[in-house]
Amino acid sequence: MAAADELAFHEFEEASNLLAETPDAVTTSGSGQLTPQGHVAVAVDSGGSYGAEEEVEESDKTALLQEKQQPGFWTFGYYQSFFDVDTCQVLDRIKGSLLPRPGHNFVRHRLRNRPDLYGPFWICATLAFVLAVTGNLTLVLAQRRDPSIHYSPQFHKVTVAGVTIYCYVWLVPLALWGFLRWRKRVRERVGPYTFLETVCVYGYSLFVFIPTVVLWLIPVPWLQWLFGALALALSAASLVFTLWPVVREDTRLVAAVLLSTVVLLHALLATGCKPLPLEPLAPPPQATSLPLNLLPPPTPGSQVT
Repeated sequence: MAAADELAFHEFEEASNLLAETPDAVTTSGSGQLTPQGHVAVAVDSGGSYGAEEEVEESDKTALLQEKQQPGFWTFGYYQSFFDVDTCQVLDRIKGSLLPRPGHNFVRHRLRNRPDLYGPFWICATLAFVLAVTGNLTLVLAQRRDPSIHYSPQFHKVTVAGVTIYCYVWLVPLALWGFLRWRKRVRERVGPYTFLETVCVYGYSLFVFIPTVVLWLIPVPWLQWLFGALALALSAASLVFTLWPVVREDTRLVAAVLLSTVVLLHALLATGCKPLPLEPLAPPPQATSLPLNLLPPPTPGSQVT
């Protein structure tokens, strides 16, 4: 009976006076049901405080369990987070690299402080594979037009293209990141991107060369140069617009030299991807025999056979 009395509803005089002043007020009980006007229903639960403490403890335990220890950079778990992207994010970042706009920062508007390695890795792998395939197709098509051109499968192009592209995407951003870190010590207002953000920018900037390499199969030299110049302009503009907010706080000379170096290295890579013009092989020289009347006379002591 004691427990039932504790859970009973009691009336308070102060609350009744307040209701008398505001007769239109509506009160609810602890169970959420409406009570008649003029009365205040208060539920007193002796065990309510213990239930609240248990809920707080359970929520704290859940939060601690959800917190995961950050793995070291030498483990696969550290790099797993950089491949945790979906198709929509990758396509959005590819679109941002293909359509660069002044004042539109690729890192801030596309990456949003979440760089990934999934897109750059497969873009570089696809570009290396396409370069090798189109290089062999160029020889095949040239041989059909000119039988004097000798064709042999060149599988080493896959290795050469892969090593060149991956070294470019990793070493050039590493040098750029290190230079900007050094300039930050000289000028405090220069704030570089992280190394992975720089790699991500370079990786996505190479996507435009994949369709360009396929279009280079068209055997029209001026059209090939036009496609190459357009791809280089889009890719270099994506890099320049992304790096400009960082280097503009530096001196004009340093900013101009740095951006010019970035564009020059990108132009060298684009030129290296372009197929070289093929020239037919010259026929081997044939041995000609001199007529007998032009042969030198035999010397004494020699025998003519």
